[in-house]
Amino acid sequence: MMPNIMSLLLAFLFIFLLKSLLAAALTYNVVTLGAKPDEVTDSSKAFLAAWTKACASTVAATIYVPRRRFLLQNVAFRGPCKNSAIQIVIDGTLVAPADYRVIGNAGNWILFEEVDGISIHGGILDGKGSALWACKASARKSCPIGATSLSFWNSKNIGVTGLTSLSSQMFHIVINGCQNVKVKGVRVTASRKSPNTDGIHVQLSSRVTILNTRIATGDDCVSVGPGTSNLWIENVACGPGHGISIGSLGKELEEDGVQHVTVKTVTFTGTQNGVRIKSWARPSNGFVRNILFQDAVMVNVQNPIVIDQHYCPNNKNCPGQVSGVKISDVTYQDIRGTSATQVAVKFDCSRKYPCSGIKLEDVKLTYNNHPAEASCSNAGGTASGLIQPTSCL
Repeated sequence: MMPNIMSLLLAFLFIFLLKSLLAAALTYNVVTLGAKPDEVTDSSKAFLAAWTKACASTVAATIYVPRRRFLLQNVAFRGPCKNSAIQIVIDGTLVAPADYRVIGNAGNWILFEEVDGISIHGGILDGKGSALWACKASARKSCPIGATSLSFWNSKNIGVTGLTSLSSQMFHIVINGCQNVKVKGVRVTASRKSPNTDGIHVQLSSRVTILNTRIATGDDCVSVGPGTSNLWIENVACGPGHGISIGSLGKELEEDGVQHVTVKTVTFTGTQNGVRIKSWARPSNGFVRNILFQDAVMVNVQNPIVIDQHYCPNNKNCPGQVSGVKISDVTYQDIRGTSATQVAVKFDCSRKYPCSGIKLEDVKLTYNNHPAEASCSNAGGTASGLIQPTSCL
């Protein structure tokens, strides 16, 4: 019996050691592959080499970024991969080039495209965007449009946890054409004067969840573009910024709609808007329907609740037109706090396609310690519970 037991023990030990060696072999440290943590040497090739190995693996793999700072130019991690379980663990900081022109016209700084089963854990993305913001503020025509710090295109089963994004040139995180994405515990920080630095932008995507996130930036904290459905946003702190916005929509005549969106347990502090829906004042077949804004706290917000269907930047390509976007079945439930302006609720809807099915349930907004006001145009719906300001629906 003893030899048989010893044989079994040796076999188990061999299997354990084999698994351990295999696991170690499938963790790709970018430094081992040539990355230099000096913030001066471009480490893009080492990161792409790690990606190539992980993507080609037929079993789960980890790309590891140790502490310290790594300079990256614009990099694209593309699939499809043989592997549908790639972890990217970042203990360090990824730094964009100090010269904004290096990546400023690339559109994206860090891009994942056509991938399945990717998760990013931790780390800091330093977009070095302040110099580009200054260029744009100077109104010089030579300024590049800027790069989004982190983008996911046409991908599925994506997770981003514990990531911090600093000073992006443009949008911080973009989710475009994706399914089943979870963003949790993310921090976004940029100057309140930084242009077009949306915290998280979602479009043409479904089953996206954004949880436990804090966003301070110069544009929308979360922006929702055409073709978004089944979006869940919960426990988000926004400010400074332009609020959580569905839109702008209806820029194109043929455009996918937005539906089944829940925004709950959110706080807006000193923002331009709270919960907003906006569409261009021009013909479109787009729509917004089945939206729930629930449990929102406003702290000195300029426009706590707003629907604006007369969006027409610089009065170009839309003066005198009306929005074709149909807005229906939008519920505002348990919205409370303070407005920085007298009109805290403003529904400015399309005269051709009035808003319908608007519901106000337990809304209490004040201005200078007095009840705020409401303004309605082409909006229909109901109000129940405590409503302050008095409903104009």
